[in-house]
Amino acid sequence: MRETYKTLFWRYHVKYIRQVSGDKYCLLRAVLFQIFSQGLPLPSWTKATDILKLPEKLLYSQGCNWIQQYSFGPQQYTGSNTLGKLRKCIEALKGQIGSYRGLNLLMPTSCMQIHFAWVEISGIKDQSQRQHLCNAIFTDRSMEHKFYEAIKFIMLYQVIEAYECLASNQECVPSFFSDLFRRDTSLDPLSYMMNHLNSIGDRRGLDQIDLFLLGHSLEIKIIVYRLCKINTEDFLETYTEDYQRDWHEVLLLTEDDRHYHIPVVKI
Repeated sequence: MRETYKTLFWRYHVKYIRQVSGDKYCLLRAVLFQIFSQGLPLPSWTKATDILKLPEKLLYSQGCNWIQQYSFGPQQYTGSNTLGKLRKCIEALKGQIGSYRGLNLLMPTSCMQIHFAWVEISGIKDQSQRQHLCNAIFTDRSMEHKFYEAIKFIMLYQVIEAYECLASNQECVPSFFSDLFRRDTSLDPLSYMMNHLNSIGDRRGLDQIDLFLLGHSLEIKIIVYRLCKINTEDFLETYTEDYQRDWHEVLLLTEDDRHYHIPVVKI
């Protein structure tokens, strides 16, 4: 494995590896940290769709009563207010514009009482301030879990949208959705949620089709260095459709396809 890391340094210009806490959310943690630290914007589709209203939209407008069976990772929530809990997760992820104004971003983490999230961080132009804020955000494990559950629900929304497009013979659906719906365990959005999505963060992480879905949902190009596949064509995997080349890149590194870290590349 030491020789593999030497190859990363010399051939792929990886400067160092940022370690990511190892649990079933680690891939989502590694991706979201890079989105925040790079100051990437919310996906363009959120300009036309209010993500704060997605739970109600799916339940009342699209008749997806079954989303009330959504599970929140290791919390295994079984209460009656699933929609309210989902909305709080999405609110936590999106955040509110202007809450960081006038705040000294160099103050100790323990003094930070204001909630920050995607909208605020993407508006900060100073890289050092943004990095300091990211380091502070990713020390609150409870808030982190809300972020990841919000992302999971956004992924579910994209699955529902794609399923309805395919049912109406629309041709604008990325090809990986055909692979997703071809599996016996995810023939439709409900089975995908029950057999795959609900267990993310609890019993499993994301598989390769989930990575395509994650990149599509957040409009990022996910590139993974798979160290167990060194010197093969599967060593460097890119999870995006060909026509999405202009999306920002997020880099991941894994030794075993289960636990992910962040490779920092020389500029």
